[in-house]
Formats: sequence, structure tokens, C-alpha cells
Amino acid sequence: MKMEIRPLLMCFALCVVYATSKPTEKKDRAHHDAPLSSKEHDDGTNFDYDHDAFLGENEAKTFDDLTPEESKNRLGKIVDKIDADEDGFVTEAELKAWIKKAQKKYIYDNVERQWKDFDMNNDGMISWDEYKNVTYGTYLDDPESDDGYNYKQMMARDERRFKMADGNGDHIADKEEFTAFLHPEEYEHMKDIVVLETMEDIDKNGDGFIDLKEYIGDMYNHEDEMDEPEWVATEREQFSEFRDKNKDGKMDKDETMDWILPADYDHAEAEAKHLVYESDTNKDGKLTKEEILNKYDLFVGSQATDFGEALVRHDEF
Repeated sequence: MKMEIRPLLMCFALCVVYATSKPTEKKDRAHHDAPLSSKEHDDGTNFDYDHDAFLGENEAKTFDDLTPEESKNRLGKIVDKIDADEDGFVTEAELKAWIKKAQKKYIYDNVERQWKDFDMNNDGMISWDEYKNVTYGTYLDDPESDDGYNYKQMMARDERRFKMADGNGDHIADKEEFTAFLHPEEYEHMKDIVVLETMEDIDKNGDGFIDLKEYIGDMYNHEDEMDEPEWVATEREQFSEFRDKNKDGKMDKDETMDWILPADYDHAEAEAKHLVYESDTNKDGKLTKEEILNKYDLFVGSQATDFGEALVRHDEF
């Protein structure tokens, strides 16, 4: 059965946005990494922040009642998964990758929810044809239909992004590639497509740049005749002083990337360094399973500690 998912979702999203947003509200296209935890990072008081960072804030709450032995046992199984090259050591890089994955669990959950809708032949992969037929089936059946959407352009844009996410070029996406397709802002090799799509959305005169009028016009709805809110004037200054680095009156690709994908402070890297520093008994710059288990209460909690919650369900990672 062919379905038409993307346009319906897009229509719903647009309706929600325009029904709930006000002309004075600011639209922000910049992508920022969220903090690893809402809690204060104070190891002198407790390790709650570290537990949230290591497991993800929601998952850290799920093992409040583990005994220390149960906690260590589960942690040991997680350590085996963190050790990606299976050399018996956990490096800062492996720990950083794990923390990032734990923090992005909601993204992987979202992909899991959508996966069955697109994997029509249940082979564990999603081909471009499967995605195209599910998303644009109605349009493909009747290309001449006109309901206000430019499906041909939308489909071409999706195919371009799909090809970028498809690392081996076989027009078939595994789960990681499909995740990159749905959430390109989370992947280094997809950043160019995020910038390109953003520029296409904002660049109304088609000159390949974003000028001040286009920049403000994307953020601020001018339809209602009223005085501009103060933040609009601030954004004009931001454009002139910081966005337009070469002062030519417009933003090019590199300047747009600096705006929407800023090089933020890397919370995951900082936490990985912290965990290694606190646990690395022999100071060789990497951790053994024994070193981690000896400091288990830094990574996870248990009944025996006053330091908050513990461990993620290991089978969910």
C-alpha cells in the first residue's frame, strides 16, 4: 500500500507553526548541542551530572534500586560495548563516542519508530525506491495533481540528501545511513547538505548568497504592520558585525555554516576527559574495565550511594 507521509507531516507542521507562532517571535536556525545534564556538575556533592552524561538523563533514572553488584555487572557489559576496537581498553575517543550516542538516544528512537513505515520488504534496509514510493506514492500515481506542493522539487531534494547519506553509493540505506538522512545536522559528512538546504530556503533571489533582507525575512514575519521588535535590530547588527565576516553584504556557504552549525564547546569531549582523568589509576591515558569498575559510582549509581541514579538498560544500546 502506498502512503503519502512526508507532505502530510509537513503540512501539519506548517499548520502548527503558523497557528501558534506570532510575528514577533524569532525563528532560530542555528543547531546547538544541548547540555549533557540539567544538573550542576559538582563531584564534591554528588555524581548525578556524570551519571546523566554517561547514560542519558532519562535512562539514568531507571536503575535507582540496583545493588552495587548489579550495578557493576551492568556497567561491565556497557564497558564491553564502549570498547569499539575490542582491545581491552576504553579511550577518550571511545568514551566520547559513547556519551554522544547516549545523549542522542532520542534520535535513534525516532528512527526506530519510522523504520517499519519505510522498510516495505522487511529486509533490514531502506532503498531510495522504498522511501520514494512511501513518501511520494500519491504524487507518483498522479504527477499532474496540484495541491500547492512542488512534489517534484521536494523529491529531488530528498534524493540528493539520501545519496549524501548513502556512504557506499548503493542507493540503499542501513540504519546509520538512514539516521544521517533524517538527522543530517548530527553528522559531520552531512553538514554541507544542511547548509545547502538552508541557503536554498532563505536565498529568495537565487544568487547563491544570503543578504541582510533575506536573513531578516527568514526570521521575522513582516505581514502584520507593527513596530519591529527589538531583537530584529539586534539581528541586523549580528549580521553586519558577526555573520558577514568578509563584509561584502551577504553570507556565503562558509559564513552560513558558521551561523547554523557553530563550533560549540564540546560537552561530550570534556566529560570523557573528566571520566578518564578521575578513573585512570596508572595514568596511561586509557581505562581498563577494572579501573572503570573500581570507580563505578562515578559512572553509575546504586542503592549504596547517595549519588543519584544508575544504569541504562544495556540491551537498549
